[in-house]
Amino acid sequence: MMLWRLATVIPLFCFVVGCQSTRQSDDSAIPLESSLAKSGLNPRQSPVGLQSRASRAGHLAAAQKTRQLAKQAPDEPLPDDLWERIREGLSWQDIENDQVDSAVAGYLAQPTYMPTVAERGSLYLYYIVEEVQKRNMPMEIALLPLVESTLDPMAYSRNNAAGLWQIMPATGEHLGLQQDWWFDGRRSLRDSTRVALDYLEQLHDEFDNDWLLALAAYNAGNGRVARAQRANAAKGRPTDYWSLNLPRETRRYVPKMLALSRIVADPEAYNVEIPVVENAPAFEVADIGGQIELARAAELADINLETLRWLNAGQLRWATAPDRAAELLVPAGTSARLEEGVAELSPAERVRWQHYTIRSGDNLISIAKKFDTQVGLLRRVNGIKGSMIRAGATLMIPGSEWNPALAGAELPSASPVGYQVRRGDSLYVIAGRFKVSVDDIVAWNALDPGKYLQPGQTLTLHVPGT
Repeated sequence: MMLWRLATVIPLFCFVVGCQSTRQSDDSAIPLESSLAKSGLNPRQSPVGLQSRASRAGHLAAAQKTRQLAKQAPDEPLPDDLWERIREGLSWQDIENDQVDSAVAGYLAQPTYMPTVAERGSLYLYYIVEEVQKRNMPMEIALLPLVESTLDPMAYSRNNAAGLWQIMPATGEHLGLQQDWWFDGRRSLRDSTRVALDYLEQLHDEFDNDWLLALAAYNAGNGRVARAQRANAAKGRPTDYWSLNLPRETRRYVPKMLALSRIVADPEAYNVEIPVVENAPAFEVADIGGQIELARAAELADINLETLRWLNAGQLRWATAPDRAAELLVPAGTSARLEEGVAELSPAERVRWQHYTIRSGDNLISIAKKFDTQVGLLRRVNGIKGSMIRAGATLMIPGSEWNPALAGAELPSASPVGYQVRRGDSLYVIAGRFKVSVDDIVAWNALDPGKYLQPGQTLTLHVPGT
């Protein structure tokens, strides 16, 4: 991830400093060394059991020839499988390095990785590929969110990086992303992709059009990479990526990117089956005409609420942000139905807001009764913890005649909570207690699943409804 820094798979990376922890599942959060150990490979050597470089070179040459033939036939229809379209644009497979070989072994030791990212990719990957191609950037860049977050827009790292591209709060603010109680642009597919690609282009220019250095700077920060270059130059040493003294995470980050592109370029060479992702838009934009409850929108569009949330992960609350464009991403083919339904809503069926100035003697219970609403909802809407309110302050009071979502059901996780490990706890016990997955806990906290939890150890949990 960049100097700013998302249920399955391999350890993800960070934007700036510190390793990213994201939402994952299965054995995907296993560190690279652990993955290699499980597969009987030495992480400090070229992996035994992988193809020889000569053998792989033969496969790559054949694959590249096939892609070249495809490019020479511009009248041919685009492939149905988005992976094939990506494959045709990949060009970094001739970069040879033992670190890349080791990273390939790490991916191959996690058979659920590609199925997981393919499932999530059905929602996001087409859009990302389109944006990368519009900018004439290397197609490898479209794979970066797979490395960063396993394509999970709701991923959070232990350093508070978030989203598909794992952007840090300060970096998001610097790049103009909205981040408030209602909306987090770092989790928005369109917003985060735009600023991530902008930033990568800037880094590419800054580091003399060297993409490996740009990727290293995206992960460690441009200042860190520039200092490493100056230090090498002062000693008369090369200043390319492979020669720099960079943080351990960054030294692994670029090889992982190259390893993933190598596998995607020629999956047959590694006996990897990548599930098909349709090479077509997965969503369209619906005009909702104003603020609306997400559950209401899902009902009108006749779609699953969970799907609506995954497409609009930047929306943090039960209703759309009041100061955003009045639109939602919905599955392809459903926008007209939603727009027609929204057009028929009466003003009372939309989320409406009143502003109430707290008076001396007021409390949340009395205010909730006054406006026929719920104390829990007032807390959520106004970001109140506990019951303390202050006379003279202003509360937002939502109102709606259609309000099953107001009871708090299916509220998205908005902020992390801390949990202190107790004697007798295990990942499975904690996951069951908070109704989350073991792999999510591992990812959120960058844990080694092979190590025992220690009493007193603090974990970060993203619990639905908190």
